[in-house]
Amino acid sequence: MAAKNLASCRRARGSASKSSLALVLVLAALAVCGPAQSQSLDSAALHAAFDSHFLARMSEEQVPGAAAAIVYRGQLAGVSLWGNRDDAGGIPIDDATQFRIASVSKGFSGILAALLAAEGKIVLDQAVGRYAPQYQLVDGPRPLTVEDVLGQRSGFVRNAYDNLIEAGLEREEILPRFASLKPLCPPGRCYSYQNNVFSLVEDVVASATGRSYAEALRTRLLQPLGMTTTTLGYEGFRTATNRAEPHLKTGKGWRQIRLRTTYYQVASAAGINAGLLDMSQWAIAMLGHRPDVLPAAVIDEVLRPRIETRNELSNRHWRGILADAHYGLGWRIYQLPEHELAIHGGWVAGYRAEISLSRELDLGLIILSNAETRVVGELGRAFWDLAFDPAGANMSTAAVQTSP
Repeated sequence: MAAKNLASCRRARGSASKSSLALVLVLAALAVCGPAQSQSLDSAALHAAFDSHFLARMSEEQVPGAAAAIVYRGQLAGVSLWGNRDDAGGIPIDDATQFRIASVSKGFSGILAALLAAEGKIVLDQAVGRYAPQYQLVDGPRPLTVEDVLGQRSGFVRNAYDNLIEAGLEREEILPRFASLKPLCPPGRCYSYQNNVFSLVEDVVASATGRSYAEALRTRLLQPLGMTTTTLGYEGFRTATNRAEPHLKTGKGWRQIRLRTTYYQVASAAGINAGLLDMSQWAIAMLGHRPDVLPAAVIDEVLRPRIETRNELSNRHWRGILADAHYGLGWRIYQLPEHELAIHGGWVAGYRAEISLSRELDLGLIILSNAETRVVGELGRAFWDLAFDPAGANMSTAAVQTSP
């Protein structure tokens, strides 16, 4: 069904430089459709406006490659594609091209753990040491729980020992070091984003299921959702025949770099590789359209705010409009003045990814890129400005670039 929906959503693409007049007309059409509060929008017009802006910004920044998808009411409502998989072959990005999604992987871990909790196989407020006794973290007023791990409230200094991940050490070598690391606050009391600590969910899943984290992820989520090309880990990506190569920006522009193994050591935190079609199925499921795989109560549990993340209020793309922000279980929750978003970004050597969902509008956006570009975050903000307020949104390049 996804392929059929994709085919129906495709449209001829003109030059990005010709988008200005079309964009004005589309914005006018969206305004006629009425405000977002009506719970109905013209998804074709929304995609047309976003697509024009997406192509224009990618062209202006000369981004090597990117792909974006809009899902609405359980369907794939539009796809936008830009650029090539690599510098050498000039093979265009397509809707199945694999990207590293980096920390967007955390959302899968949150759902997997919540599913196991709903089945009584784990207890979220249970000490994580019960499931991972081999790692003795510092004892505090109370033990570190599974919920603390997934909710980024371990109390350790932010991104603790990520430098060791980048140095190539395995998690089995890194995690024992936490036994001598003094927390900044007791568990559950303060927000501190982690990759190493987050990866303890792998031991929790293995203990509860008798399977590796990778196998549990595949059988419980990827296969049932039809995410047939999604893989976990370095080898899965290295052997993919349709993958986007990583790029970094230099003084002479974007340069392709070699694929790196770093952060694949913490697979639950940053190890998933996926293409646009598969990620669209994930977004559709997270919006409640696959209750056979993701029950509504599980989604509610994952997106329930666990800890306030006030540092997000200064996010360059959202400050000035973000009223409050929290972390759930592997997901961020953004409180806008009149709306709420579930959102998470990913950023790893040569790749950038972002997923954002409005359960209110039954609408989602996925953006993947084989370049570490801030345009991904910029486009996400511009999209939601348009979706929530089509009459007042301004998606012109100048307006987005100069916004606070």
